[in-house]
Amino acid sequence: QAAADPASSSDAPEDGPKETSSVSQNISDADAFKILLEMKMKKRQKKPTLPSTVTELNTEDGSKVYVVGTAHFSDSSKKDVVKTIQEVQPDVVVVELCQYRVSMLKMDEKTLLKEAKEINLEKLQQAIKQNGVMSGLMQMLLLKVSAHITEQLGMAPGGEFREAFKEASKVPFCKFHLGDRPIPVTFKRAIAALSFWQKVKLAWGLCFLSDPISKDDVEKCKQKDLLEQMMAEMIGEFPDLHRTIVSERDIYLTYMLKQAAKQIELPRASETEPRKYIPAVVVGVVGMGHVPGIEKNWNSDLNIQEIMSVPPPSASSKIFKFVVKATVFGLMGYGCYRIGQRTVQFILSMPAAQSYLQKLTEIRSQH
Repeated sequence: QAAADPASSSDAPEDGPKETSSVSQNISDADAFKILLEMKMKKRQKKPTLPSTVTELNTEDGSKVYVVGTAHFSDSSKKDVVKTIQEVQPDVVVVELCQYRVSMLKMDEKTLLKEAKEINLEKLQQAIKQNGVMSGLMQMLLLKVSAHITEQLGMAPGGEFREAFKEASKVPFCKFHLGDRPIPVTFKRAIAALSFWQKVKLAWGLCFLSDPISKDDVEKCKQKDLLEQMMAEMIGEFPDLHRTIVSERDIYLTYMLKQAAKQIELPRASETEPRKYIPAVVVGVVGMGHVPGIEKNWNSDLNIQEIMSVPPPSASSKIFKFVVKATVFGLMGYGCYRIGQRTVQFILSMPAAQSYLQKLTEIRSQH
């Protein structure tokens, strides 16, 4: 720090600290790298004391991956994430987020709480514009589930991801990766897996969700994330939907964790210095419901091309899309008709309008 900002020592007494200041200014880039790396390695525990929610996985080249299974609405999960990152001092932190949800990392808790509770027409339009009619509606229905939990608990979702982001920034040479499959792909594949009546049935169940939830319920669900458990209960009768929303994302998350766990190159002070590689240490932060799937897929050869493709819309999807559009435009048309009818009636009831109409009638009768 002194090397980066020598001016910070300018207010020191003249007798003594001058020598320290000059030494600080003469630290080379190579020495600075070594100091930071040594600090990191000293903090990295050989036998870290980890929470019970952490699963350790290993790669063939010696890299270690610590998967923290979390409940998305849990203060305890936040503490587990912080402790794990502090103990292992990772090279990479991977979280169960995609680029479409990355905004929650930078928003404060108060704003997120407000955003999560409010589901309005503007959000619906944005979701439909981004993902299409069917996928947009599915996203809004799932947001309703999340908003229901938020309202019941007074706690914004994604706290464990924000803690991971903060802690990763404190670890020297630590990268932060988004490890989840993009939401539009997940929802489009989920929609394609359902028949017309399955879509109607699922939408009905999500629309009328109202069961009360307590903080104790969240902690009881620590072994299986609350949000994913509620979703699993609602989609249990739709195995194809469970496959696209849970099982395929297990594969994607596993793939991203294995990519992050490749050997890393040590920082070099100059281009002439030879390259050195060491096994990586990775922390993954995912919902508890994904941990068994990640363990199951860990030693498999994974190809994510298939689960990244979006199948063409089925006939039932086209029918449902047409019905939704027809309903929306029908309601808008009827609303305009009713507003216009009342406006005309109001204008005609005004004395000035009645007088004008009476004069017109008289003129027409004279002709």
